[in-house]
Formats: sequence, C-alpha cells, structure tokens
Amino acid sequence: MVEPPNGFPCLAIQPELSGVRLSLRTIGEKQLPFTNSKKTMIEILSSSPLLTLFAVVSIGAVLGSIPLGKIRFGAAGALFVGLAFSAKAPKLGENMAIVQSIGLAFFVYTVGVGAGATFFSQLRQQTPLISAAAVCSLVGAVATVALTHILDVPRDLATGLFTGALTAAPALDAATRIADSQSPSIGYAFGYPLGVIIGIVIVSLVVGRAWKGLKDTPSLAGVGLNAVTVHVTAPINIRDIPEWKAQEVRISYLRRQGRVRVALPGEDLEVGDDVVVVGIPDAVDRAVTMLGKRLDTHLAHHRDTVDFERIVVSNPDVASRTIAELNLPAQFGAIVTRVRRGDLDLLAADDFVLQLGDRVAVVVPANQLDAVQDYFGDSERRISEIDALGFGLGMVLGMLLGLVSFPMPGGASFSLGPAAGPLIVGMMLGGLRRTGPIIWTLPEAANLTIRQIGLLLFLAGLGLTSGPAFARLLASPMALKATVLAVIVGAIACLSMVVAGRGVLKLSAPRTAGGIAGFLGQPAVLQAASARVKDERVEAAYATLFAIAIIVKILLVPFVWNL
Repeated sequence: MVEPPNGFPCLAIQPELSGVRLSLRTIGEKQLPFTNSKKTMIEILSSSPLLTLFAVVSIGAVLGSIPLGKIRFGAAGALFVGLAFSAKAPKLGENMAIVQSIGLAFFVYTVGVGAGATFFSQLRQQTPLISAAAVCSLVGAVATVALTHILDVPRDLATGLFTGALTAAPALDAATRIADSQSPSIGYAFGYPLGVIIGIVIVSLVVGRAWKGLKDTPSLAGVGLNAVTVHVTAPINIRDIPEWKAQEVRISYLRRQGRVRVALPGEDLEVGDDVVVVGIPDAVDRAVTMLGKRLDTHLAHHRDTVDFERIVVSNPDVASRTIAELNLPAQFGAIVTRVRRGDLDLLAADDFVLQLGDRVAVVVPANQLDAVQDYFGDSERRISEIDALGFGLGMVLGMLLGLVSFPMPGGASFSLGPAAGPLIVGMMLGGLRRTGPIIWTLPEAANLTIRQIGLLLFLAGLGLTSGPAFARLLASPMALKATVLAVIVGAIACLSMVVAGRGVLKLSAPRTAGGIAGFLGQPAVLQAASARVKDERVEAAYATLFAIAIIVKILLVPFVWNL
C-alpha cells in the first residue's frame, strides 16, 4: 500500500471475490469503526430499505421503457425487478408491506378523484358501457372459478391469477386479505404480464378496424375547426340554424351597422349583418349556405370592442361543469367557441364538460375580459398545486372506510381495505369538487404524478415481498396450469368487451379499444391503442371505465374465493 502524506487520510480499496474491502487509515495507523468491513451489494441493500426501494424503482423504470416489439411494461418494470431482487435475497422484502399500502392508497385515491368529477354527471350516458365492463368482469370471474376446478389450482393462487390476468392491483389487496397468505400476490405477479400482453394484442387488432359505430359519436381528431365570416342575406334566429341546433357550429362575432359585438344565443340575425361561424368544416359550409355568402375579410381580427383570448381553466368551481351551466352570455356577454385539451382543438358545445387545465377560447367584450379571466382562474401555477388539507383529509376518510367490515357467507367478514376505501371516497369527493374552503379535486398534472408514484411504490413493494414464492412457483408443475388459467381468463374477458362494444353497443373500433384498456385499467394497453390511431374516443372510454372497473373487480374477489 502507498503510505499517506502527512496529515491526510487515505482510502485504500482492495478487490476481493466476496466484495470490496474498505480501509481508511490516518497517521499513526488509527482506524475508524468501519475499517476492514466487508459488504456485498446484498448486505448494503439489506441495511437500507429506502436504497433498495429506489434501486428497484429506478432499474424498473429502465426495464419498463425497453420496447419488446409493440409492448412496453412501463411501471410494471418495478414489479419484475422487485421479484428478481427478493428471489435472490428474500430478506430484501422485509418491512415493505407499508410501502405497498401507501403506494396503493395513493394510486386508487387519485384515480377516484380524477374519475368522480365526470363519472356522476355522465352516469346516465355511460351506463351501457359501464354495464358491459361489469358483465365482462363477471365473465372473467366465472371463467376463473371454472378453470380453478378443472385444472385443480389452489383457490388462493387462482384468486391472485384472476386479479393479475385483469391487471387489477387494488383487487389484489382484497384477495390477499381474504386468503390471509402471499399466494394471491404470487398469482398476481404471474398473471399480470400475461394480462398486459393479451390486452395489447387484442387492442392492436381492434383499434384500426373500419367498422362503424352506429350508436357512437364521430371522432373530432384530425378534423380541425374552421372559422369564417359570413354576410347574412336572409333573417334567421341563431337557434333556428340547423347546425347550431346540432351543436356543430358556434356563432361568435356579430357586426351590425358598423358596430362589432358578441353574438349571443337566441339572437335574431338581420339582413346585412356579418357574423363569424366556427365549427367542423362540413357543418360550417352548410351554415354558410343557409345564412348568405362568405366574406374574404375575417371579422375576428377586429379587437377594438371585442377580445378573443385563450384562458386556462384553473378554477375548481368551473371544472366539471358544462359550457351551458356556466351561463357566460348572461354573466359577461361572452361565449366560448373552442376548447383546447391536450393536442385536440374541440368545439365548445353546450354539453361539453370542462376539466382543469383546459384552454378555452373566449369571445368577450373588451371591458369584461379581466372578469372572465378571474372567473376561469387563468393560472398555470394553480393547476399544478394541490390542496394539502383536502388531499390529507380525503385519504383519512378513505382509509377509515377501508376499515369497515362486511359479513360474508360462512361467518367470515370482508373489509374494503386501502384499495376500495380510498377509491370510493375519492370518487365521491371528486363528484363534490369542494366543500366550503376545502378543495377535493386535484389538478390533472398533480393527479397523474401522484398516481404514477403510488403505482411504482406499490409494484416495487409487491415484487420485493413476493419474489421467493414466485421463484418456487416457476420451478413447480403448477406454473403451466397457472399460465393456462391466466391466459384464458384474460383472453375471454377482453374478447367479451370486443363483442359487447361492436355487437351489442354498436360502438366504433377506437371506443371499443379504449373500453378494453379502461376495463383492464392498464396504461400500457391505452398507449398501444393511442399509438395506432389519433382519436379522442379511445381516451374517453378509458377514463369512463378505469375507476368503476376496479370497484367491480374488488367486489368479485369474494365471489372467486368462495366458489
């Protein structure tokens, strides 16, 4: 070894087969307490659960981002890395149960809050699709019960395979508590990747199909909106324009006798008026033909008395309400013509439901612009903040509901736990939006961030606690039976959604594909559909079913267990 210079400590590193020898020496050969210690990587990880957790999450993120053909496992990478770590060193899974519970509670609560805002307001419209998802979940449960007896699979493992094949992490929590063992976790970890692959394959085959949804609304993606100025040659009330009645166009500016102002709903248009018509190109052309003739000049460029602004929706009181409910013409003499959501520019129909983060295009009298901006919020910062009191109190209420026990046949009891409790409470509070000064809703960006963190923590903790038993299952004859059960259950459930969407509900292929992704509650399946077609109906169906499908699967767990 090289002797250290006077007055300076020296770190000498000697490689050894079993690890690394660390030796810190100072003048006089005095050693610190940790000198001559030998630690393998497993020992280092075992001594620091947080290091283990974040190592699993980070390595899992890398693994999840690797494309396997058209498949990416995303957050599930943390599950597979956790399984590998704990299979090699079972003690790495110690004290990870609390991580699972926290992650799961974060995930389901944010799902509930995000869905609740629109779920209750659109319940009647979406009942057929929701009913189809519930029936398909039941079909999957019945198939699980039948295959459990046919293949002679232990019911605790089969219950976990059911939750994995349908990628229902919250339902796994219910299964684990009912079975009072780790076998459901093993089944979930085994069935999960199979369920994801099956979902991606089926969605990829369905989403690009050309079948027409006779009872579906047409897609607005890729259509775009036109705005033209029209010279009125025949008197007509705005409400009598067929395209306005069908909510395919909006009338924004009106110039009469040289004065420009906002055109209000129900107003009579007179010969000689100039108006701006905004809407889907075909509908705009039809409206122009009825009203008069198109002008080369564009009235919307006139900003002396009327302003046109895009305003961010950051006020929770405005979010989750329809354009009609805002009653902007009466309040401010203003109207909304378009809504920018993500990459889509959508027509602001009367029944359009706003969300936090939407950017609304408002035509407003110049002297009312400040008031309208205050009304919508118009704050980028506000849509990224959360109400800490509302979030914390909502989580408390959800966990309390999860402690409530419900009797089951045979004298047993069933509690909602940290999965269903926060989910149900989140949906209810999301529907309320706020109570006095407490804001229950979360900005979309914050919601998605907390949701992703929660899912990563849950899957990492699950993998770290299930690795040893998972390895034993892989090496046993039961592995083939488990594979057959998971594949059949996942395929039957997803194909049932295809049949329901196309044959029963007469939905378009994109909405059916989105329904499959929402039924599974699987972002990887949603991404597979969105990558093939640009259609807002995919994400709309996904959002409709995501939360309610989780609840249905949780409620079916006792059914699978008891039969």
